[in-house]
Amino acid sequence: MTGSLTDTLTTLVDIPSETGNERVIRDAIAERLSRLPGHRVNNSLVVGDVSPGKVLLAGHVDTVPLQGHVGTRIEGDRLYGLGATDMKGGLAVMIHLLEDLGTDRAIGIFYAGEEGPMAGNELGSVLDALPALTAAEAAIVMEPTNREMHAGCQGSINATVSFLGDAAHSARPWLGINAISRAGDFLRMMDGLKPETHPIEGLQFKEVISVTRASGGVANNIIPSRFDLNVNYRFSPDRSLKDAISRLRTLCAVADGFTIDDTAPAAYPEVSHPLFQALAEAADAPISHKQGWTDVAQMAERGIPAVNFGPGETALAHKPGESIALDDLRWAYDALVSILS
Repeated sequence: MTGSLTDTLTTLVDIPSETGNERVIRDAIAERLSRLPGHRVNNSLVVGDVSPGKVLLAGHVDTVPLQGHVGTRIEGDRLYGLGATDMKGGLAVMIHLLEDLGTDRAIGIFYAGEEGPMAGNELGSVLDALPALTAAEAAIVMEPTNREMHAGCQGSINATVSFLGDAAHSARPWLGINAISRAGDFLRMMDGLKPETHPIEGLQFKEVISVTRASGGVANNIIPSRFDLNVNYRFSPDRSLKDAISRLRTLCAVADGFTIDDTAPAAYPEVSHPLFQALAEAADAPISHKQGWTDVAQMAERGIPAVNFGPGETALAHKPGESIALDDLRWAYDALVSILS
C-alpha cells in the first residue's frame, strides 16, 4: 500500500471490509503506518501519540455489503468500487496526512462497525479505551461531503411497528383478520409524510420518517396474523432523543405494537470553531448541514467539537456502482495540510 493517493485508495477498495470483517484492512493500515505509534482496540486502530489537545482525524474502515462488481476500476477521472466514496477515499487521505505530517498535530482513528447497529460501532470503544482522546482540540470525521463542510448531524431511531390479526385459511378469509391489510391506513399516512425543515444556526435540517422494511405471513395460503414494519426516523439536532422517541411513538399509536430497536443521538452543528472556519476557507467549501447520521454525534457526546469533511459524494454512498472523483482526494488532502501544518 504505497504510492499516490489514487494508488492507496485502489489498495483499500480491493480489501473487502464489510461490517464485521474489518481486521484485514485494519492490519494493512497498521502495517503501512508501522513507523508511527499505534494502538489496536478490537478491530480498530489509533495512530499517533495519544495526548490532549490534538486534532482527531476519524474514518470508519467498514463498508455496506457488496451490491455490484468486485474490486476497483478507474474510468476517466473516477475510481469505482465498494467503499470508494463511503469512506475509503477519506481513509486514503488520512493515511497520507499521517505519513507526510506525522502525528505531532493530529491523531488518526480508523474504526470498525460504523455501517451496522450503534451497539457494534467501535468509535465509542476507542474513545473509552483511550480517554486522552476526549481532550482533543477538535475532530474531523472524514465522511464524504460533496466538497462542502457538513456541520452537525441528525439523530436516528429504528422502531418495529407491529399489526396483529388472526390466522385463517386463505380460501376462507372471513374466518380470520388480515394483519397486513390492517396496516393499510398507516402505510398511506406514512407515504404522505413530507420532510419537516428545522433551521439551526442558519442551516436547514430536514426531518424524515420512512418505512424501510416489512415482513409478514408464513405461507401463500394462510391469512397473516402478524405484520412487522421497520420505521426509521432521522430527527433534527434541536430535538432530544427522548422527544424524538415520544413523537415517533405518537405517530405510530394506531399500531398494535411499538418497540425501539436502535437509537443514535443527533449532534448540534459546530459552525464557529476557528479550526473549522479555517478549514472551510482553505477548501473554499460552503458550510451545510449533515442530512443523515455520522459519528460527529459520538464526538459531541464526549465534548469534542467535530465536523464532517471528506472526499466523495453523499448521493453515491450505499449505491451499486459507487465511485469517487479522484480530484476530490487532492482537494481534501490540500485543505487539511493547510490547517494541520
